[in-house]
Amino acid sequence: MEKIFDTDKKIRLGIWGLGRGSAFIDLCSKLNVEVTAGCDLNQAMCDEFHKICPDAFVTQNEDEFLAQDFDAVLVATYFFTHTRDSIKALNAGKHVLCEVTSFFTPAEGVELVEAVERSGKIYALAENYTNRFVKKLWQDGLFGELAYAEFDYVHDCRVLGYSTLFYGALPNGNYAHPWRSWLNFHYYCTHSLGPVMEITGTRPVRVSAPPSDKNLPGFLPTSEMGSMEPSFVIMSNGGIVRNMMGASTCDSHVRKIWGTRAFVDLTQGDPTVAIGQCGHGPKLQLSRKRDELFKLSSRYGHNGGDFWVIYDFARAILFGTKPAWDIYAACDATLTGIMAVKSQYSGGVPVEVPDFRDKAIREKYRNDNFAQEHLDPKKIFPEGQDTTETEKFSQLIIKLNFAVEHIIYALDGIKFYPYIEDASSRLTVQTEVRRLIQKLSEYTQIFADAHALAEKYPESMAAKALVSFCDSCYPEKLANTDALLEELKNWLISADINNN
Repeated sequence: MEKIFDTDKKIRLGIWGLGRGSAFIDLCSKLNVEVTAGCDLNQAMCDEFHKICPDAFVTQNEDEFLAQDFDAVLVATYFFTHTRDSIKALNAGKHVLCEVTSFFTPAEGVELVEAVERSGKIYALAENYTNRFVKKLWQDGLFGELAYAEFDYVHDCRVLGYSTLFYGALPNGNYAHPWRSWLNFHYYCTHSLGPVMEITGTRPVRVSAPPSDKNLPGFLPTSEMGSMEPSFVIMSNGGIVRNMMGASTCDSHVRKIWGTRAFVDLTQGDPTVAIGQCGHGPKLQLSRKRDELFKLSSRYGHNGGDFWVIYDFARAILFGTKPAWDIYAACDATLTGIMAVKSQYSGGVPVEVPDFRDKAIREKYRNDNFAQEHLDPKKIFPEGQDTTETEKFSQLIIKLNFAVEHIIYALDGIKFYPYIEDASSRLTVQTEVRRLIQKLSEYTQIFADAHALAEKYPESMAAKALVSFCDSCYPEKLANTDALLEELKNWLISADINNN
């Protein structure tokens, strides 16, 4: 296709955080962006970046990185260092595109807003879950006012809590992930709240979040990533958003908005609308025009969302347009998550979401350092540990995660099987049982290794995570794997006979 922007000007970009950050490299070239520098604490990440961008400067030293001659920084560092790193980049004279979310405490938010204002630079949040098509329809008045919305970002992140597996590296270590292992999921609210804000043009003003502590097994005992975390957000027009984050027994990305004129459901991608300003109106399936830009965007991550993040940021730098997620919108979303945690810790009482556009309001939060207490991911085993044993933990718990999932797929599938009539679903259960027969001996060894490590450090957080996994997965059956293997084979024969 022809070039996207009507200019030959290029934006020189440095990527700080080469795990998530590297996901943007390919699409940058389509949007007048040249990746000229990279920085990461992990030498392996730097080496991989150098293979992709052989002409770019790469370093583990952030000061060397920021001293290079480029225009903008993509901040994709650890969640809780986004504020520090963004301000450092702004002070170095760079525009900033920051991964979600923008800051960890209200006081950091005040510091960041004022750093952006002083700098005169573009700041944008890399929120990538909106729907530009429905946003345009909403702006055209087809849906009326926001009345109520339900948006979910329910996403089981157990594996990511122990590794950087998402970026292709399977670690060997006695530690947990620096922030995915403990973060309260309310902090990570932008992928669910963000689309409602952007589509409807409203901002959050108050939030309440009930306490929640029903964790999935396999998370560290102090983790707040492993449970369902609903919040109820009052928006600036009086509409209500049920905002659901967390991890549970089924990932969910429900995306529904009730307007005062029409309803839209974005859950399946292309929107379904109900019209007629009544509860029984006709439902219509809409399709946006698949133009060349749309086709290009769909090649990139998060259903094209990553493309639009760079598109919006580049356009702001090149043409002076206002980013959809400027510093003030970023504050609205980030503060909603922070205040939801505060509400949850207070038993669910409603908490104001401050508007940091107002300097007088900022003053009230300048010294507000409320935050979830950090877990030290390097201290999940006690001092004096035998590292030749504990360094096996990361790989072991990741393998255990997949073993537990598969065993429960198969054994629970057998229980549900008598109630399944759909041929495809029946075949799925049979396939999982066949796979379990093949993998059972391997899984048995993984469970034995997990029990052995847990027994050596029984009071450690790591041991409790291992034990919670093992105890959740038919321990009585795994105690006699020969009998279990025979049971599986006999069930499969019976299933085949009944199908015929």
